[in-house]
Amino acid sequence: MISALPIELENSRVNLEGDSNVILKALFATAIRFHLPVAVWRLPNTSEIKLCVSLRPAQTSGDVPQLESGVSGFAFYPFQVSATYPAHFIKADITYSSLSAKLKFNFKLNENPEYVALVQRLQEYFEKIKGSAHTSNWHVSRKVKPYQTSEANFKHLVEESVAAIDAGQMEKVVLSRVRSTELTAGFDLMATYLRLQKTYPNAFVSLVSIPEMGTWMGASPEILVQVSKDRIFKTVALAGTQALTPDCNPAKALWQQKEIEEQSLVKRYILHCFKRIQLRDYTEIGPRTVVAGNLMHLRTDFTVDMKKEAFPMLGTHMLQLLHPTSAVCGMPKETAMEFIMQKEGYDRAYFSGFLGPVHIDGESNIYVNLRCSQLLEQVALTYAGAGITAESEPDKEWLETRLKMDTIRQVFQNSAL
Repeated sequence: MISALPIELENSRVNLEGDSNVILKALFATAIRFHLPVAVWRLPNTSEIKLCVSLRPAQTSGDVPQLESGVSGFAFYPFQVSATYPAHFIKADITYSSLSAKLKFNFKLNENPEYVALVQRLQEYFEKIKGSAHTSNWHVSRKVKPYQTSEANFKHLVEESVAAIDAGQMEKVVLSRVRSTELTAGFDLMATYLRLQKTYPNAFVSLVSIPEMGTWMGASPEILVQVSKDRIFKTVALAGTQALTPDCNPAKALWQQKEIEEQSLVKRYILHCFKRIQLRDYTEIGPRTVVAGNLMHLRTDFTVDMKKEAFPMLGTHMLQLLHPTSAVCGMPKETAMEFIMQKEGYDRAYFSGFLGPVHIDGESNIYVNLRCSQLLEQVALTYAGAGITAESEPDKEWLETRLKMDTIRQVFQNSAL
């Protein structure tokens, strides 16, 4: 059995005994019931699932979060900040770790009397559903209607993009599309999330649900910015895609000029950002072939020891410079962005934005919001993009986006209770 949440004001940490998956479902369902922002995530190659809940509306700001210190929480930022899709920060008022089985109140209840009644109501509801938490509800955005990009329109846009590149208007542009999938009867969101994190142990697997803004779930392969506990900065250049098959694995992967050039453009942009802030001492490893779910990519890793460099805010500054990277936008950034906004035919919202825990347990891990779906009431909208260069072929780019979509769409199968 799960122990009750004690309300004694002097307690800030609580042990929750029982199955961690059952606890996660109950905590998530409680947050949804009381219209609170909630985020669930698991870092790559770890077994610990974390959850944070804010007892207030998610904060909105156009500024990127401060990664090196300050307020703890979960960042959820769109591809392009707008009045329709603002940037959000879910303050970690309450956190839970499946590894430690600890629920932590990151404030003093006696200093926040308005929270006392709310926490008591949360406790009562948690106790009521803890043994049979079926998370059939989630926050839904009323701004979004089911939509799907047609194959003909996407391929035509690839052709138009190649023509613009050949004309010298751009070096690269990243085109995306969206696919609509009906949810099965009895769809259980948290059960699907738990299946997703087991299926892709090497990915950053997240579930974010914010009142009015909606619910997103994904398994991203791409670090945008990381600041570790020991003050090591990390970012990656990830681009180029091919299917992972029994006959083609990282040891046998052969990359065409198109993929090599695409990855090189992302790498060049990171180096350009380093140059802008006059950072010269960094470690570069790659490019090398890495596996991400059912796909392989080319990846180059960049690290900086912030203890040895005079850049105490390196993570925050690089986040400002990098987003959106050429891996999700293109080069030159401004030209590619304008092309996307005019031609793509839909608003990406939080797809290809960034998300992740900020200053949780002393570190920040920000990922690009890729391989993701937005959950509406009865439909999942799945997003994927492909980098278009002068060598791009419409049929191949359509197939690449389909393979990327399959990363998350396959976990929706057999998702009924």
